[in-house]
Amino acid sequence: MRLFKEAASPRASRTRMAGLIGALLVAASLAGCATDKDDILPPDEPAEKIYNEGLTLMNRGDLKAAAKRFEDLDRTHPYSEWARKALLMDTYVYYQLGEYDSAISAGKRYLTLHPGSSDAAYASYLVASAYFDNIPDVTRDQKATRQALDALDDVIRKYPDTEYAVAAKKKVEVARDQLAGKEMMVGRYYLENRNYTGAINRFKVVVTRYQTTRQVEEALFRLTECYMALGIISEAQTAAAVLGYNFPESAWYKDAYRLVQQSGNEPKENKGSWISQAFKKLGLG
Repeated sequence: MRLFKEAASPRASRTRMAGLIGALLVAASLAGCATDKDDILPPDEPAEKIYNEGLTLMNRGDLKAAAKRFEDLDRTHPYSEWARKALLMDTYVYYQLGEYDSAISAGKRYLTLHPGSSDAAYASYLVASAYFDNIPDVTRDQKATRQALDALDDVIRKYPDTEYAVAAKKKVEVARDQLAGKEMMVGRYYLENRNYTGAINRFKVVVTRYQTTRQVEEALFRLTECYMALGIISEAQTAAAVLGYNFPESAWYKDAYRLVQQSGNEPKENKGSWISQAFKKLGLG
């Protein structure tokens, strides 16, 4: 009988040592992860505690830290009532930070998960406001303005009896004026370059789609200019007449009146004109 075990072979020793080192590395890695406070939250941290911490941070003005706490809550207690509230607060905090894409994303997620919530109208308004506040200046592409209008219209349509619908209607007028202003800018460019047909098409958009905006007075005057330049006196007279009827005190009307008079004519409505048809709802024609 052998009293001692035979020594292991060099290959077996190397294999065993490699396995031991590998196990130690894995253990060290797990230990490191367990101490990373940014990645792992205490599993028993109450949802209400996280939510209140987020509110405290928000009230202190530390909005980024507040957003993180609300996100922590959404991640660790995803199906709780506190998570619903946290998602709404996340939308609000990101909106206040001016991080509009994040606000829109959080708000849309809230509306998808909680469409029947009593706070759905507010979430919808925050999304619309994020689009609205991201509207670019009139010289740039107006895709964001159209998105804002769509979102604001959703608030008005879905929640008509709320304070948010009232506020959304005011924003709608501003957004519509922005789109009209873009059409006017392009129309003026065409007019300056004597592309009268291109200019008329742009001013026509303002008159037919945005006639409740402040841009419509100038649009009617510019139409008078274009039609006079083309020698289409009847349409020029109609544009001036519609302008005078609806905006008699407008400086643009005085200019249009003088322009028509220079050709020996007076502003006069042609009831078959598209301009007259567009303004029937305002009382002319």
